[in-house]
Amino acid sequence: MRILGISAYYHDSAAALLVGGEVVAAAQEERFSRKKHDSRFPASAARYCLNSQGLTLADIDAVVYYEKPLLTFERLLETYLGAAPRGGRSFVAAMQVWLKEKLFLKTELKRQIAALGEPDAKHPELLFSEHHLSHAGAAFYPSPFEKAAVLCMDGVGEWATTSAWLGDGPDLSSLWEINFPHSLGLLYSAFTYYCGFKVNSGEYKLMGLAPYGEPRYVDQIKQHLIDIKPDGTFRLDLSYFKFHRGFRMTGRKFHQLFGRPPRKGETELSQFHMDLAASIQVVTEEVVLKLARTLRDETGATALCLSGGVALNCVANGRLLREGIFDQIWIQPASGDAGSALGAALVAWHQHFKNARQLVSGDAMKGTYLGPEFSNSEICEYLTSINAPFQALEDPHLFDRLAELLDQGKVVGWFNGRMEFGPRALGARSIIGDPRNQQMQSVMNLKIKYRESFRPFAPSVLEHEVSNQFELNAQSPYMLLVAPVKKELCQSMTAEQEQLFGIEKLNVSRSSLPAITHVDYSARVQTVSERTNPRYFNLIKAFQHRTDCPTIVNTSFNVRGEPIVCTPQDAYRCFMRTEMDVLVLQNQLLLKEEQSQEEADESWKQEFELD
Repeated sequence: MRILGISAYYHDSAAALLVGGEVVAAAQEERFSRKKHDSRFPASAARYCLNSQGLTLADIDAVVYYEKPLLTFERLLETYLGAAPRGGRSFVAAMQVWLKEKLFLKTELKRQIAALGEPDAKHPELLFSEHHLSHAGAAFYPSPFEKAAVLCMDGVGEWATTSAWLGDGPDLSSLWEINFPHSLGLLYSAFTYYCGFKVNSGEYKLMGLAPYGEPRYVDQIKQHLIDIKPDGTFRLDLSYFKFHRGFRMTGRKFHQLFGRPPRKGETELSQFHMDLAASIQVVTEEVVLKLARTLRDETGATALCLSGGVALNCVANGRLLREGIFDQIWIQPASGDAGSALGAALVAWHQHFKNARQLVSGDAMKGTYLGPEFSNSEICEYLTSINAPFQALEDPHLFDRLAELLDQGKVVGWFNGRMEFGPRALGARSIIGDPRNQQMQSVMNLKIKYRESFRPFAPSVLEHEVSNQFELNAQSPYMLLVAPVKKELCQSMTAEQEQLFGIEKLNVSRSSLPAITHVDYSARVQTVSERTNPRYFNLIKAFQHRTDCPTIVNTSFNVRGEPIVCTPQDAYRCFMRTEMDVLVLQNQLLLKEEQSQEEADESWKQEFELD
């Protein structure tokens, strides 16, 4: 049996394919359309899933959409009616979209699905999951646990914003949920908006900003904005917000509470914004920890699965692991709505078609390397067609040469195997560098990524070396856990350096791995396994052999505002537009100094809207 899962029409649309219950392909539409967070029907992603397995639409037994649109429409109507007469303009705008597109989504989905096949092809059955059920399915079914508690936290689905489940074999039972408008995800997004970042995109920037600040506003937030109960459930005071009845996230009362209007994007970040980021991070962690303790008490389960956008808050995830509330934690790598395409397909496989569940050692995500791949011959043909000088090297020679270039301080674009499914680059479409290099963070931020200088980079470490480099004794294959850098590697600051505030701290070397050590001595860790990504593993091993360092810097292969590269063409274009030194396309090594330098044209920077 073959099932195609689809998520679309809100943000981060995606497609995922199951064959006989096995996850064989998944990708976000943005990687093909080159439009970040693309919400349109994922036609290209769906075609990729089919083509990758040599299938056509006629071979598919069922297509599953990740939520029930009419329930979402019901929530919108009830919310606007409850807030009336306020929110009139926003209501009219929302209704225009619904009446034009979303209210008749079943018809639209059938039309789009039919367009994937031949005109006279048999059409598969169309099924609908529910938003949080899809999140829960994505969290539990691919996990390595026979039984686990499941916690889903996001902005909002149909009604639910937080939901708890118990997974046991093929069964996934709903325990309880917190409904809109009381939403931890939307509270975090309100601060994202207020600090001048884009909602549904800039939340991770707010998380990266938090270590520069002090949590001075925690009491203010808890006294006015959110009432947190002892069991972790919560209610928001809606008089401070506008997300439920307007175009903005926060209202005048919110701005008066903190004494200033929202920051405009791209303007200077002040200590105030850093303190706010630190404060909402503390509040978020308090809610997550209390909910986890409640869930442990209610279910008796020893393992926890997480999904939903809030599960991408890897600082909170790291805290949850350290608190030891559950013995084991597994987090879906595509925790946002993109992963719900996979969750919806898995829900249909186990719940609608009543199939048993087979546990997979590690997990069933295959390292989340589920996207397109390109052969050496395809890459050579492309490079030859554009007259790009390159050298083809066998793996051992390539890795030794790259270790040498990294040791020299070069920045390398690394294009390897199947593309990652989910928001993180994990050694398939990555830009890599030497973490020991004091200049690496600012070089990568300002000359390669063209992004804000405060944002830290993540380390990729050989999985058997993780506890030698970080205060972490668990695997973190999907870069979803933040942990302190090992004390022995850290360097104390002088009394003078201790007095520095905010971003001034960034230039102080705090460990022997300065490029990946955040200002609070933490790092967002990826452990690299030989089982799921042998070439990336062996590259880092070669770097360790040369330098004694089992860690490299890993950031996504893109520039700011651009989706992560998908094809060799995307990668070469990104390589030539930035100050990257080296590009590796599978076994082909390209040096920037050997490439034809066309006349500088900066207009491409307008191509991608800043995130």
